[in-house]
Amino acid sequence: MNVRYTRLFLKQYGKLPDRIQEEFDEKLGLLLGDLHYPSLRTKKIKSHANIWEASVTMDYRFTFKIEEEVLILRKIGTHNILQNP
Repeated sequence: MNVRYTRLFLKQYGKLPDRIQEEFDEKLGLLLGDLHYPSLRTKKIKSHANIWEASVTMDYRFTFKIEEEVLILRKIGTHNILQNP
């Protein structure tokens, strides 16, 4: 599966602490191997069609969608990003 990053995602990612960036990089590898890997706690966001959320840590999440064979990373940050995924 190919990966694409939105500008917003890249901007938010760049502001994250190094430790969280490293955690995300590991989680992305897990996600590409298995969308439902247990530690990711992946689930669809009910109020938005085709948008998913997954965990980086207990405090940080990221959102994404899948179009054909492309994983599009939308946002990353604390739980607040889920208010407008």
